[in-house]
Amino acid sequence: MSPYELFIGLRYTRAKRRNHFISFISLISLLGITLGMTALITVMSVMNGFQKEVRTRILGVASHIQISGIDGKLADWRRVAEEALRHPLVEGAAPYVSAQGMVSFDQVVSGVAVRGIEPAMEDKVADLARMMIDGRLDELIPGRFGIVIGSELARVLGVFTGDKIVLISPQGQVTPAGILPRLKQFTITGIFEAGHMEYDSSLVLINLSDAQKLYRMEDDQVSGVRLKLHDLFEAPQVARDLAPMISTEVHISDWSRQHANYFRAIQIEKRMLSLILALIIAVAAFNIVSTLVMAVTDKQPDIAILRTLGASPRSIMKIFIVQGTLIGVLGTMLGVISGVLLAYNVSSVIALIEGLFSVRFLSPDVYFISDIPSDPQMNDIVGVAAVSFALTLLATIYPSYRASKVNPAEALRYE
Repeated sequence: MSPYELFIGLRYTRAKRRNHFISFISLISLLGITLGMTALITVMSVMNGFQKEVRTRILGVASHIQISGIDGKLADWRRVAEEALRHPLVEGAAPYVSAQGMVSFDQVVSGVAVRGIEPAMEDKVADLARMMIDGRLDELIPGRFGIVIGSELARVLGVFTGDKIVLISPQGQVTPAGILPRLKQFTITGIFEAGHMEYDSSLVLINLSDAQKLYRMEDDQVSGVRLKLHDLFEAPQVARDLAPMISTEVHISDWSRQHANYFRAIQIEKRMLSLILALIIAVAAFNIVSTLVMAVTDKQPDIAILRTLGASPRSIMKIFIVQGTLIGVLGTMLGVISGVLLAYNVSSVIALIEGLFSVRFLSPDVYFISDIPSDPQMNDIVGVAAVSFALTLLATIYPSYRASKVNPAEALRYE
């Protein structure tokens, strides 16, 4: 592109036009691109924030990778843990016993998922200790039959720390009267709140040794080993790497399989919202078409003079591409700046709106995430900017091509 083409294109953009309506349409196009990009970047950042928040809460209780026995029992778990820890991305390992049961208190019964843990090792794979709202996780001492339950389950049962509840195991014992379920009284030593209804209402934790006794497992037997990684997004690849490293026949699964539905739903919603909001940018970008078409009509005498002075049709086309592209670049830059600023301060903006209008968008009584999280990611921002620029550049092609086809003699006939 020659300097004179760039110079004339920029001059057409900033010069005062005889037709002020063209300037107004240009301003509307620029603001449309800016607002569209601001909305798209903010929405994508908020969706990233929700995904991160849900993932953090789920994986604070669950594990990145779970190694379990084929028949539900894993012998010599220490050797399996040592073999898994040889992988450079594995940060911690802890055994667990997983089983089903029922808890009963004062004629109230609820089905639960029982997890036997080793409190001293649990911090290596989960954040349960930081989720305790009453009591401590290390109070699960072997032989004392203590139990830690979720806050929602405690509310349903109407129990508090120190109360005694009965844990019913489905593994029955044979008696003269028939097969009866095994019952064991446990003392509530703590209550946790993960912020996820599935865990808060149905998960109970007991000591690993107590779980082995209750479910008739040998001292060296567990259900499996839970692993924590340095980077949770590497879990699928690490799971594949561990398969040949474990000498025992085991089943290996990662969090992306265990909780796939949650994250797929969020990802699909993010993509659909992004597509819908991208249409705003598309509409604003194609407003540039009408702007340039009117500009070409308005500048036909100027185009004719440039052609008679020796400008080629390609040069004329480049001049109007510069004019339209400048609108797109300015709108994209302003959209990126305003979108990033809003994405990083969306919580403050929402709090201000809630204070002004006395409303609550995410009530903690209804939603388990009561604040609007935001996680702007560079890949999303760059992608949105690239799409916006591409659409604006595409919108300049037809008007610029039309300008290059102006006949100088016809344009100057009535001048």
